[in-house]
Amino acid sequence: MKHVALVTGAASGLGWTIAEHLASEGYQVIVSDISVETAKQSIAQSPYAEQLHAFKLDIAEPNDFHHLISWIQSTFGHLDVAVNNAAVTKATPVLEIAAEEFDWVTQINQRGTFTSCQLIGQFMAEQGYGRIINLASLAGQNGGTATGAHYAASKGAIVTLTKIFAKQFAAQDITVNAIAPGPMDSPMVHQVVGSAKLPQFIENIPVKQLGSMHFIAQTVALLAKPEAAFVTGATWDINGGLFMR
Repeated sequence: MKHVALVTGAASGLGWTIAEHLASEGYQVIVSDISVETAKQSIAQSPYAEQLHAFKLDIAEPNDFHHLISWIQSTFGHLDVAVNNAAVTKATPVLEIAAEEFDWVTQINQRGTFTSCQLIGQFMAEQGYGRIINLASLAGQNGGTATGAHYAASKGAIVTLTKIFAKQFAAQDITVNAIAPGPMDSPMVHQVVGSAKLPQFIENIPVKQLGSMHFIAQTVALLAKPEAAFVTGATWDINGGLFMR
């Protein structure tokens, strides 16, 4: 039986790195994104194209998840792994964030992850197995606002939601874990920080380098394994020493 994984926000950046890595490990991977055309373009250039499947998904819309689950049932019959990666932010100073902008960010990041864990988790519970990995952030742990206070708040909420759903689904052989990356060598970090400020930004990281998206993908794959059954409700920190506990 083929192993099947879902990655949200997977058309580019970290999500794409995770999706392609899972495909390299033999998964059939659903590359879901609000921009299905970008997902298709990425897939067309991948050596694992036959294992990658584009699907339009707006995680702020619960109906999109219902359509996705129906498609997964008819196409694969089951789902082994769900990676909740999709997120948005704007680097607006905290005192300038309008209510509408706050709601937009939290609706996608926080409520979108909640909806995915709720609906995908129920689907996995019915089949009696599953691995859910949520992408949190260093910003949600140390109160960092460089990527937006609303982003940090939503990522902090994801750490808590991970524990809630881990307790909910533990008896059904479903684990729910989070990964909290620090600044990655990613398009989002380069865009938010800017080329002029990047050297000093890196200097402030204890290990003096940005994180590897590929290593995050490898960590996702580790938590996705059946052997990871004893890890649940955890948040794994990968942040270059910026936050220690």
